[in-house]
Amino acid sequence: MRKKSEVRKAGKDFVFTTGKRKRAVARARFKPGSGKITINSIPLEVINNEIAKMKIREPLILIGDEWKKFDVKVNVKGGGITGQAEAVRQAIAKGFAQLLGDDVKKKFLDYDRHLLIADPRRTEPHKPPRSSQGPRRYKQRSKR
Repeated sequence: MRKKSEVRKAGKDFVFTTGKRKRAVARARFKPGSGKITINSIPLEVINNEIAKMKIREPLILIGDEWKKFDVKVNVKGGGITGQAEAVRQAIAKGFAQLLGDDVKKKFLDYDRHLLIADPRRTEPHKPPRSSQGPRRYKQRSKR
C-alpha cells in the first residue's frame, strides 16, 4: 500500500502529484505540452499576488527550460494565499523531480527541502472550557 503523498504515475502520458502546506492541498497533473501552467483554471501569468507567483515559479527557475515541455494543471483548495502557493510549488516540484530524474531532485533538496517534503506541523485544536481563547490560554490570576 502506498502513502497518499507519493507521486502517482498514470499511464505513459500523465503524472499526478500532491503538495500540502498547513490546510492547503494542491493536486497537480503533468502531461506533455507547450509549457502552460494553470492553477484552478487560471494561468500563472494572470495571478495578481506577486509574492505567491514568485513562490510558485521557484522550482521552474531552478530547472531552467526543461519545464516548457510539459503542461501543468493544478487544483488547490483550503488554507490561505501563502499556504496555497507553497502547496502548489511543492506539487510542481515533486512532479518535475519525478519526470526529470535524480539530478533535479538533488537540486531541489539543496535549494529548499520543503520543495519535496511536506511540513507536518498543524494547528493545535482549542480546548473545551474556553475554546474561544485558544488551546493553551488560561485565566489570568491576580496577586491582590
